[in-house]
Amino acid sequence: MATFDKERTGAPRGFFAAEAAGLNWLAEPDVVPVVGVVDQDQNGLRLDRLEASAPDARSAFSFGRQLALLHDSGAPDFGWAPAEPAWFGPLNSPFEVEVASCATFTEFWVECRLNPIAAAISGSLSQDHQSAITSAIDAISTGVFDGISGTGQEKPARVHGDLWSGNLMWTPGGCTLIDPAAHGGHRLEDLAMLALFGTPHLEEIFTGYEAVHPMAEGWRDDLPVHNFFALLAHVKLFGAGFLGQTLDAARAIIDRAAELEA
Repeated sequence: MATFDKERTGAPRGFFAAEAAGLNWLAEPDVVPVVGVVDQDQNGLRLDRLEASAPDARSAFSFGRQLALLHDSGAPDFGWAPAEPAWFGPLNSPFEVEVASCATFTEFWVECRLNPIAAAISGSLSQDHQSAITSAIDAISTGVFDGISGTGQEKPARVHGDLWSGNLMWTPGGCTLIDPAAHGGHRLEDLAMLALFGTPHLEEIFTGYEAVHPMAEGWRDDLPVHNFFALLAHVKLFGAGFLGQTLDAARAIIDRAAELEA
């Protein structure tokens, strides 16, 4: 089979090892197509070459079903990752994220993701903007989002961790996962990332997902919680152009938490 070389000389130590481990872990349950790892070293990965195809509704529905099965295959803990260190972000500027074993999604999301990224960008924010972000994190800290739409606590899911539309490859063999930040997390993390920047045939993906794993009513209103880290990361990586969208998400989180606690 033809291969594709993904390379970066001088990549952070462990970066490509983490990606290879993540791909292999996502492929392990054999429920969703994942690009195959041929070889890996400090400066790159050799992957199976994928043939691109046009997005279509049938593939989207099938992928939604497969993604639900992947999530349902589970993970040891919230915050667990198949390799350490773990990374998030683009090839040219990834940053390290914490690997942990947390009992709840809230503990993982607040202590291992949101608080560190909020601290990293705090120096570039106005007091009002920083206050809005802090208030949103405080709303999440209550634990009201441990479940979905206020239901009982979710178990750790096997998540891709960076599933925006650019990391979903449409191929003749179906939608294939690439470039993960794989870890044990909340199933809404992947669904929120698919929705964040616009994925083709998103409704068909969601319909396929719920055909396998029905969701609590109102689950889409929880999505800002689960893309909040990615938005904060975009502010860190790319600057204030993403701040407006991030603050909109912060306000949505605060309002949703109040609604669920009422």
